[in-house]
Amino acid sequence: MAIYAIGDIQGCYNELQLLLEKIRFDAAQDRLWLVGDLVNRGPDSLRVLRLVKSLGDRAITVLGNHDLHLLAVAAGEAELHRGDTLDEVLNAPDRDELLVWLRHQRLLYAEAGYVLVHAGLLPQWSVTQALGLGQEVEQALRGDDYAVFFEHMYGNSPHGWRDDHRGYKRLRVIANALTRMRICTPQGDMEFKFKGEVEKVPHGYLPWFDLPGRKSAEVTVIFGHWSALGLQVRGDVIALDTGCLWGGPLTAIRLEDRQLFQVMCKDPVAQDW
Repeated sequence: MAIYAIGDIQGCYNELQLLLEKIRFDAAQDRLWLVGDLVNRGPDSLRVLRLVKSLGDRAITVLGNHDLHLLAVAAGEAELHRGDTLDEVLNAPDRDELLVWLRHQRLLYAEAGYVLVHAGLLPQWSVTQALGLGQEVEQALRGDDYAVFFEHMYGNSPHGWRDDHRGYKRLRVIANALTRMRICTPQGDMEFKFKGEVEKVPHGYLPWFDLPGRKSAEVTVIFGHWSALGLQVRGDVIALDTGCLWGGPLTAIRLEDRQLFQVMCKDPVAQDW
């Protein structure tokens, strides 16, 4: 049995299929760990969702910001953005089945010294604490009143974590850290506008994974979300968003020996987001 972690797919179904062929994925034995953003901007989010759902417990996915955006639009709590490619999912005959399945995916997953998350972990959070906080958002997504969560999800404030945050303010900070964060101050104050190369991080900020004293540094965090960062493979982090959507490769890594596998995007999206 092998475990393969795969970067942001974002509706690039053909590239995903080619990558699965390249790694010789055996659904009877192997497992996939997906860093989130299964959907949007790419051409075939519907088939990506159907494929990943069909794999059952052979595929573990955490939710990314684009996955949450799809769910918010479907719940009537957000509007489609320019460049969104979600109409096919929203109009599919199996829409409700797929969206219920998506709402029941994790925000965070930990196993055998690895943590899987879409964006990152705040420096104050241990893995145990982060798992508990992620479960708070998961419970909100899975409840009958999940649409109320999406009503309050959008926004950049509060910028940082406090243990006494309550209600939807608390859930918003958790969701923002796990699905949107790239950089923050040493105190854990997040900034959400920056998307560029690591060399251009604004003064006073650091990539979240380079913050001194980060409490999750004892495990290897596997994440995506930051295409301009590119591929990073080191002891404490593995960054897998290699920008397939923009013409780069879709990347997988086999965890047992850290062997990399890549296929190039066939039809990159022209505009940035």
